[in-house]
Order: sequence, then structure tokens, then C-alpha cells
Amino acid sequence: MSDRTLTEAPAAPASSRHVDAGDEGYSKDLKSRHINMIAIGGAIGTGLFLGAGGRLAGAGPSLAIAYAVCGVFAFFVVRALGELVLYRPSSGAFVSYAREFMGEKGAYTAGWLYFLNWSTTTVADITAAATYAHFWSLFTDVPQWVLAFIALAIVLTANLISVKYFGEMEFWFSLVKVAALVIFLIVGIWLVATSHEIGGHTPGLSTITDNGGIFPSGMLPMLLVIQGVVFAYASVELCGVAAGETENPEKIMPKAINSIMWRVGLFYVGSVVLLALLLPYTAYSSDQSPFVTVFDKLGVPGAAGVMNLVVLTAALSSLNSGLYSTGRILRSMAMSGSAPKFTARMNKGKVPYGGVLFTAAFGVAGVGLNYFMPEDAFEIVLNFASLGILGTWGMVMLCSLFFWRRAQEGRLERPAYQLPWAPYTQIVTLAFLLTVLVLMWCDGGVGRTTVMFVPLIGAALVGGWFLVRGRVAELAASRR
Repeated sequence: MSDRTLTEAPAAPASSRHVDAGDEGYSKDLKSRHINMIAIGGAIGTGLFLGAGGRLAGAGPSLAIAYAVCGVFAFFVVRALGELVLYRPSSGAFVSYAREFMGEKGAYTAGWLYFLNWSTTTVADITAAATYAHFWSLFTDVPQWVLAFIALAIVLTANLISVKYFGEMEFWFSLVKVAALVIFLIVGIWLVATSHEIGGHTPGLSTITDNGGIFPSGMLPMLLVIQGVVFAYASVELCGVAAGETENPEKIMPKAINSIMWRVGLFYVGSVVLLALLLPYTAYSSDQSPFVTVFDKLGVPGAAGVMNLVVLTAALSSLNSGLYSTGRILRSMAMSGSAPKFTARMNKGKVPYGGVLFTAAFGVAGVGLNYFMPEDAFEIVLNFASLGILGTWGMVMLCSLFFWRRAQEGRLERPAYQLPWAPYTQIVTLAFLLTVLVLMWCDGGVGRTTVMFVPLIGAALVGGWFLVRGRVAELAASRR
């Protein structure tokens, strides 16, 4: 069925009849430049700056293909969310849409899976920030847990003041990341074009062809690395959450979301292709940022310190985004009874400080983890975050699928900005997410252990629902 047919569904209100109490009380202080940079920042993180080194060493140049494939599905997810945002902007984002199309159980599930993602990612971010700070001699003797606490305190303070502070902080964090990548792309292209020697090696296409080609170890390593690449794109959905505090989202959001596709192609795929052309894939490792590896071999003084600052910025940016988004999601849930009451509280700056503090509390627990297990803290929480990411993306696509079905029934009208090729796009994306879960199991080790926790997480969600369902029903009845 064509897109034209979809837009010619029986006449219905263009706006939603659904009213979400969690959308009230916010200011509209996020500007176009904030949203655009939030969209970029969500697509660029430590998964590229740090994680690409180990993945490149394992999969070789084929890593670029893995980034391209995962980038397409990340774009589908954020494009689906964008259509829902244009239908009805909401700070509750996919939790609010799950409530409208799947009921309170759907909203409850979507919200707590998202919280699982960001509460654990918060711990990973402060751990990463503390680890990167140890790079400089000034902080070498400072305990890791102290640095983790300082990172959390700084970003938390900015988040609690107002959404404008969050927007400004994220704008500059994203600007640093983009500037670093642009500089690398310019330098890398120049090095390849001039065949400038790097650490005794001449860059060019021969770097790939003389070292096993695109698939030096076969296709299996590329397939297995996809599970890690997906998590590099985590938080692309953030611009959908931010839409609820934006003036004129119908003008700003389409442009910001559409630009994600070319940014993915340029920054992720382009960077990995350049890295593969500059040095043999065996020159990279998981212990060092691949960008630092290149500049180190070039003999550029201070390059490692500058790139370490960029990676630290990426970690703080992720922490900033996590506190912001979970605060809004928890408030949407609390207003319907599926999250603690205090997470609905707003301060004078129109910030849902209860939800932000609740997420930060898990960060404090992460400070404790850094005290008792400084070596393993990052790896432990990162794998739990991965399950939350898969669950969140899956819920976004399910909401989009139910939304499309209601449009087919003539119960609502899709906006002009649509997810293309629906409903096949949603179905294929859901199948891809299930495939990633299977790949995590097949990879063995920590990935398999993480998948084994899925039944326990499911049981916790079921148990939690039985605890809150009475209050949910009571609040629903009072609204009626």
C-alpha cells in the first residue's frame, strides 16, 4: 500500500484526542539550535570515540558495513518517533504514546525499560568520566569514586536549574564532539590523498586489500559486532523527548531527524572507512581510541590529551542526556500511577526534579560500585543498559505500528511527515532487534550472561505491575 493511500484515510482530527497529564507544566525553552545539536549528540558517543577501536580490530574494515546497517535501523526508530511527535508532541515521548495505543501496561513497560537503560548508563557514564580523568597527572591520585561523584554532581546541578541549562550544556558538548570528528575527517582525507606516511605505513586502498580485504576474518565477526554497534547509537531517541519543551516542533523536528541519516553516514561510516584506509585494522585495539592511535603514530604532540578530553565530553554528554530524559519519562509515568509519586514533582525552573533525583540516586549507587569494584564497574552496568536500549527501540516501533493501524481504520490521521514503507519498516526493525538479542547469545561470554537476565527482568516488571496497578486504575478512574 502506497504512502499516498495512507494519507488518504477517512477524515479524522489531525491532533490527538488523548490528553497526557504528564505534558503539563513544562517551559518551551529549547530552540532550534538546541534540538539540532541534541539530535547530533544522540548519534555520536563513546561508542564511536572509544568503542570503534576494539570493534575495528575484531571485524576489520567490515565494521563500516555494520555501522551503516545499524544506522539505517536507528534512523527508522527516530523517524517513527518523529511521526508520533508531529502527531502529538509530548515530554513523555514513547511512554505517552504507549499509553495511548497500548494502554497503561504498555506505558509502564516502556517507561521502566527506558529507566533500566539510562539508570545503568548513568553509572557507566560517571565511571567512564572518572576513568578518562585519570589520564591527566593532576587527577591520577584522586580515587575513582571521588571523580565519579564530582562528574555526577556537576551535570546534576545543571539539569536541576532549568531546561535551558540542559540545552546549552548539550549544545556545547555536541559541538566539541562534532568539531573533533570534522577535524579528523579533514586530516584523514588529506593523509590519504597525499599518501602521507603514518608510523612507517603509507595510507590508501592497499591498506585494506593487502591486509585481508573487507572481511579479513570472514563475515561472522562483522555479524557478532553488530550487537555492540547498536549500542553506539543509543540515545538517538532523545530529540523526541525534547520535543515536548520546544516551540514549533512541527518545523524543527523533521529537519533535525532527517539530518541524522547523513550525519550517521558522514561521521560513523566515513570515520571508520578513513580509519581502515589510514592504518591496518591490526593497529587498533580496545585499549585506546582509534583516533588517538592515528594521531599518536603521526607524532602530533598533545593529540592523545585532546582526544581524551573529547571522549570525556562524550561521557558527560551522555550523562546529561540520561538525567534529562528519564526525569521527563518518570514524571509521565508518575502522573498515571506507575512510578513513585515524588518523581512527578516540579521545581520553580519547571524541571521534574523528583525524576531527575531518582535517576541520580542510581548514579550515587554507581559511585559506591566504583569504590568497591573500580575495575569492573563499567562492564557490569553497560550490559544491562544494552537490554534497556533494545526494549526502548522495540516499544517505539510497536507504538508506531499501532498508530499506523489506527490510521488505517480511520480513527486518526497521520501527519505529512511519516515513517516510509509502513508497516513493513516497523516489522523489519522489530525482527532486527530480536536478531541482535540472538547475536548477543551466540557471542557467548558477558553477552550470553546478559541475555540470561531477560526472564528475571520480565519477572520484575510483572511483579512491579501488580504493585502499582491499583493506583493506576484509581487515577484512571478519577480522570474519567
